[in-house]
Amino acid sequence: MVNITINGRKTSVQQGTTILNAAKSVGVEIPHICYWEGLNDIGACRICVVELEGKDKLVSSCNTEVEEGMVIYTNSPRVRQARKINIQLVLAEHDCKCASCPRSGNCALQSIARDLGVVGTSYVENADDYRWDDSFPLIRNAAKCVTCLRCVQVCDKIQNMNVWEKLGSSFRTTVGVTDGVQIRNANCSLCGQCITHCPVGALSERNDTDKVLDALADPETITMVQFAPAVRVAWGEKIGMNRVEQTTGKLVAALKQIGFDYVFDTVYTADMTIMEEGSELIDRIGHKDDHPWPMFTSCCPGWLRFVQLEYPELIPNLSTAKSPQQMFGAIAKTYMAEKLGVDPAKICCVSIMPCTAKKYECDEHTLRDSGFKDVDVVLTTRELDNLISMDGIKAAQLPEAPFDDFFGEGTGAGVIFGATGGVMEAALRSAYFLITGENPPVDAFQNVRGMDGWKEATFTVAGIKLRVAVANGLGNTRKLIEAIKAGEASYDFVEIMACPGGCSGGGGQPIHDGTEMAQLRGSELYNIDNTLDIRFSHENPTVTMSYEEYFGAPNSEKAHHLLHTDVSQWRL
Repeated sequence: MVNITINGRKTSVQQGTTILNAAKSVGVEIPHICYWEGLNDIGACRICVVELEGKDKLVSSCNTEVEEGMVIYTNSPRVRQARKINIQLVLAEHDCKCASCPRSGNCALQSIARDLGVVGTSYVENADDYRWDDSFPLIRNAAKCVTCLRCVQVCDKIQNMNVWEKLGSSFRTTVGVTDGVQIRNANCSLCGQCITHCPVGALSERNDTDKVLDALADPETITMVQFAPAVRVAWGEKIGMNRVEQTTGKLVAALKQIGFDYVFDTVYTADMTIMEEGSELIDRIGHKDDHPWPMFTSCCPGWLRFVQLEYPELIPNLSTAKSPQQMFGAIAKTYMAEKLGVDPAKICCVSIMPCTAKKYECDEHTLRDSGFKDVDVVLTTRELDNLISMDGIKAAQLPEAPFDDFFGEGTGAGVIFGATGGVMEAALRSAYFLITGENPPVDAFQNVRGMDGWKEATFTVAGIKLRVAVANGLGNTRKLIEAIKAGEASYDFVEIMACPGGCSGGGGQPIHDGTEMAQLRGSELYNIDNTLDIRFSHENPTVTMSYEEYFGAPNSEKAHHLLHTDVSQWRL
């Protein structure tokens, strides 16, 4: 332990602790922009400077470790003045049109400037700018970049994609796409982690809310909206709801108040995905020599882009099942339209997803097996919250509302799709039944749960040994794939999620600067699973009805036509 004094208060902290974390341990928050614990501690922004007794120069607290007897001042006149100057320098190179910024009200720079009493800058304004493809699902506004390099660090260290790089030096330093290529030509998986780790509005998703508003305003258009499992544990965060308030029923009520004609649950098609994917796995096991191994899940479009860009030779290993989002769209414009008695040509199918890559997926030209585009528009959870705020809806005060008939039913297995390991566990629950005709103990496959980046387990079902693995985050995914290619690992079934923690930590989720929320949200999904009466996908009555009335059986000819896809035909 090291004895130090912070603002006149004596305390002891573990050797190796940074000044920033030592101050936090005694309730003193030191402002910072570039720092993110465990990811970025380069001391670039100089907002976190502190004064040390006996030292002439101020030091950055994020990467300076405490020393025995150190006397620290976190808010001395010198520190205040330095922070104000440094913030003004940042503002001079930043587009300060805050009112129209996607991060207004949730911006580290905005908050720190306000707290320091900085209302302008005396320095010459010189915000960077260059052209960007605004049709791409990921948008970068160079004029708002504060060169904190968080995007570079998360893309390099966590996702191992190296899409971004630092350009220039000194006051000309900025961030751009590696090797100067256009973003559409870069190996970007669209995971969106750079967005959720950006402290300002330099990175955001393409805003598609106007498309939805146009559909809602058209009396001839029938609007159907679905929302993903991970959305239900995050949607209220940005609009100030506590975790107990942000119920599924209130979300349904809010969507109805916005004006959607039908509100359904993507958990229904998550259960359909399990039936299709689980049946496909069993069929492959029965014809093992006819297929490459392992079989990979295909629910995550960020992962699918990664395969296309980095490992195209593995495309035959992918399950051909569409993602729950796309299955829903295909069913909405065929079976649902028939069941509800509406014209499929008039349906606008909207998805609310925790993901930025879903915007890319819904625009894939081959995903229109119904004769129409499966999903018309994708909104992130953040865009959903903007819609709620736009209409002045006090979501916390709304009475609970049910999903619309037939297609709002889901199971615990479908709910846990939003957490890393959830797709694997849900698939194994039903695969066990499809092989044996009996349900396993509902938590028999919980070894695949948890936040570890690469998990593996072996299960024996009716004498069949299944070796499975789960990876979340593309850096971990690359390690797993390289181990398979080198013959160091061998599996039958592998789940991949592009984002750390799975969809709960998706690039379209609400942003909490400096805090990773995937573990908390994922645990809430498992809690929901524990409370539901039906926890097996094959027991979902709507799924049973869908096969009896329309598809016949999993992997039938009709199911293959509407619910499966050939990723090798997708455009990048």
